Amino acid sequence: MSVIRIYDAAEARATVLARRPWEDQEMPARVLDGIERIFGERLAPAEAVARILADVRRRGDAALHEWSARIDGRAATELEIPAAAWRAAYDRLPTAERAALDLAGQRIADFHRKQPLDSWVDSGPEGTLGQLIRPIERVGVYVPGGTAPLPSSLLMAAIPARVAGVALIVACTPPGRDGTVHDLILAAAHVAGVDRLFALGGAQAIAGLAYGTASVPKVDKIVGAGGLFVTLAKRQVIGSVGIDGFYGPTETLVIADDTADPAWAAADMLAQAEHDVLASPLLLTPSRRLAEAVAAQLAQQLEGLSRRDIAAAALAARGGIVLTADLEEAIDLANAYAPEHLCLLVADPWAWVGRVRNAGGIFVGDHSFEVLGDYVAGPSHVMPTEGSARYSSPLSVADFVKRISLVALNAGAGAQLAGPAALLARGEGLTAHAAAAEFRAGNGGTH
Repeated sequence: MSVIRIYDAAEARATVLARRPWEDQEMPARVLDGIERIFGERLAPAEAVARILADVRRRGDAALHEWSARIDGRAATELEIPAAAWRAAYDRLPTAERAALDLAGQRIADFHRKQPLDSWVDSGPEGTLGQLIRPIERVGVYVPGGTAPLPSSLLMAAIPARVAGVALIVACTPPGRDGTVHDLILAAAHVAGVDRLFALGGAQAIAGLAYGTASVPKVDKIVGAGGLFVTLAKRQVIGSVGIDGFYGPTETLVIADDTADPAWAAADMLAQAEHDVLASPLLLTPSRRLAEAVAAQLAQQLEGLSRRDIAAAALAARGGIVLTADLEEAIDLANAYAPEHLCLLVADPWAWVGRVRNAGGIFVGDHSFEVLGDYVAGPSHVMPTEGSARYSSPLSVADFVKRISLVALNAGAGAQLAGPAALLARGEGLTAHAAAAEFRAGNGGTH
């Protein structure tokens, strides 16, 4: 029995590759069942999130504890986890795991240090113009972890912030069913060098960071990946706080030809499918032989997975294999879809890299598989989803700084430019603007 559907290109455009806002999509029954269990009624996800945000804004820590208990099964005794616990967890890890975290941390830092965002000042006869780069002062990092610990997500979001010079980095991650946070996440907090860590997840964590409570500091910007409810919460707090982007359930789109190994292609799809029932694992190929071989491999490999039920649900609901006329059509479909991860498992992947316009990240060839990007390659794995790769980028140091324009013109330049400025101001009907310019031009600010 096939665990994934095979589409032709026309069917795929209308179904599995069609982008629709979350509000317009039919939610899986298990998502709606979970909302009903928590709220006692079958709410739309956006409405459920709005209720949590409003309650935290109104009641602060009391609401954080209550929603954590209702959603996570048990609230942590103390919301904040002290730094000594992070170091102790790091020391408890087996040597190989510590080394892997350190390696990932170093590679992420090295990559992001190569992203220059320099201030510049240009002085000349007219005076000075320039741009000043200043780090954001307080950043909140959301770290998914409700169904599996994701220390990599902490490293991928917090280390670029540290490289950028953010003064206060506050991380939030959901506790497990026993109310504790996994040692790997605690150790990652130590490696990343965050300032504070809270056992707090979901929409309530976003509310705490956006509005501030007695325990959780209000931040200037929230970053990091998350599932549906975190993404909806980030959408609803814009204005109270800045956000990096909408990082919903993960997406991987594999483009493969006859030279691809079906087992490897299937493994890459399953690696993302196991994240979330709402994940989107997709394969585009002009080869029916490969399509059928990958479908068979998906069924075979699925049986051995610890998160088999989640992966199977994602394959059935949001996955698909699309038969294309050729690789050119596959690239065109990928550009229209704008995936988070685009994997090129083709004979000559570099021949197609230049054709890619929209993707969070391109993984070139069999040996640059997407899982390396999840952990140790270097770029942040916090990447745009839901088609937002059409206009946004992976998380980088640019997300943690502000650009401040610098204007320091001398008297001669001010007087010379005042006339054109006044003319434009009067054209807009802004006579006070015009007067302020005319004073400098020596015209006395005539109205």
